[in-house]
Amino acid sequence: MRITQGTFSYLPDLTDDEITAQLQYALDQGWPMSVEFTDDPHPRNTYWEMWGLPMFDIRDAAGVMHEISECRKAYPGRYIRVSAYDASKGRQTTALSFIVNRPADEPGFRLDRQEVSDRRIRYTTHAYATDRPAGDRYSSS
Repeated sequence: MRITQGTFSYLPDLTDDEITAQLQYALDQGWPMSVEFTDDPHPRNTYWEMWGLPMFDIRDAAGVMHEISECRKAYPGRYIRVSAYDASKGRQTTALSFIVNRPADEPGFRLDRQEVSDRRIRYTTHAYATDRPAGDRYSSS
């Protein structure tokens, strides 16, 4: 199962050149960038681990690509995403976010059904990866 989160998630993985073009577009808009990683890509897990600090002063995509490369080296078997923030409306808003690294094997999710009061049915998702302890969820972590 392929995790589909963020912009471009239904497309094939972007090449590094395509990633660089998207980063440069975001930087040209004046959007600061950040690199984040996780081994729990549950759709409600919006707070991934930060790789370093947000990059407020970088104007060249090569600087962001360097940080992505370093994060890939440190966490080759985890999900890594890049986010760009637009503060033009007076608040930090995610303008662009996309995955730049994935584990080789994405085990996916299970949908759990629970019957509750008044004949209502509640559904929750469970990531198969979370059946293993954090840091050991993917074979190439």
